[in-house]
Amino acid sequence: MATLLVSIWEYLQRASGDVAAFLVLATVAGWLIRRERRRRRREVQQTHDHYRSILDNAPDAVVLFDLDFQVAEWSAAAERLYGIRRDGALGRRLATVPPERWNELRELLGRVSRNQAVLDYESERLTASGKLIPVALSYTRMPAVPDHPQLYLEIAQDIHERLQLRDRLLEVEKFTLMGRMAAGTAHHLNTPLTAMLLQTEMLAQRLQGREEEADLALIEDRIRFCQVFVRDLLCFARVPELPQKPVPLCEVIGAVAGLLRPNVALKMATLEIDLKDLQGAQIKGDPNYFGAALSALLSNAVDAIPVKGSIRIHGRLDREGGGEISIDDSGPGIPEDLQTSVFEPFFTTKPSGHGTGLGLPIARNIVERHGGILRLRNRDGGGARASVWLPLLNAPTLPHARETAA
Repeated sequence: MATLLVSIWEYLQRASGDVAAFLVLATVAGWLIRRERRRRRREVQQTHDHYRSILDNAPDAVVLFDLDFQVAEWSAAAERLYGIRRDGALGRRLATVPPERWNELRELLGRVSRNQAVLDYESERLTASGKLIPVALSYTRMPAVPDHPQLYLEIAQDIHERLQLRDRLLEVEKFTLMGRMAAGTAHHLNTPLTAMLLQTEMLAQRLQGREEEADLALIEDRIRFCQVFVRDLLCFARVPELPQKPVPLCEVIGAVAGLLRPNVALKMATLEIDLKDLQGAQIKGDPNYFGAALSALLSNAVDAIPVKGSIRIHGRLDREGGGEISIDDSGPGIPEDLQTSVFEPFFTTKPSGHGTGLGLPIARNIVERHGGILRLRNRDGGGARASVWLPLLNAPTLPHARETAA
């Protein structure tokens, strides 16, 4: 452009003199400068639009902030992940870092400043509604620009589904480990249990008609329950076929409650049974396995209640051909932070030596193999409720069948 201006100046100087040449030249120069500025602004805008498009189409949340944690850039994915609009984030302090995670963030930025890579670091971030979400974070320190603050780039990926998949895989590993352990111990436990059962049956023949016969029958039932419990450990590695025969619900519940009445009596507690809605109801499956599941749930209730506490077993029908058995206890309930862990194998809140952490996972496994659903939650009036929903073979038709739990 400078060469062009020199040529124009020489031509105008010869044709019109210095003053006229200067005025025309100044006009032309101004027009050329303005055109060049417009061209550069277009290029800058095109570059900005190009990088803005890349930023907004990035699948992960991208945030740019300075050493004071003031936001300099906020991508569309960040808007979707955190529920915070870009214009509400720019120029403001990061609002997505939970209070307990600030020291962690500073430590991560310190690593970046020492040229250490921070990639796929699992942490938590806050949404606009205050909800904590699991994220994988990566950090980069942007190249320094004179007269501009140092900036850091944060890329956050929602890993909710990743953690769910990991939890399922860990659960599979736990169940596989349990199966291997059970396979090695079942033989050693079943042998003495079988011998004890045989001796009990032989003793029962000699005690026919005597008062001790009832006590011996109770011992025999408990030995059989132990055999079922040991065999059921193997279900976590391989699921055997259950006998498919009608199982009268009320009879099984009554038998299990009878086995545990001595434990209830030791706590001077009350055990109430209200199964009028389920009279005559049957499920398809195996009474011994289903009794083992109910025994585990009722045992937990007995352990949970205080002295002179109470347990209530009640049932209801729904209009979908199913029945629900609920076991309510007057215990302390389930702490909120433990509610997601109660069905994990080996997890227990009982003191050491008083629980294996296998009762609830085994109970859920048995219920699901009978086509049912096991739920455990706290009751509004205090205590916990274990509910077992099951499809019925012959749902009784009662005029007072209810759709909601009592």
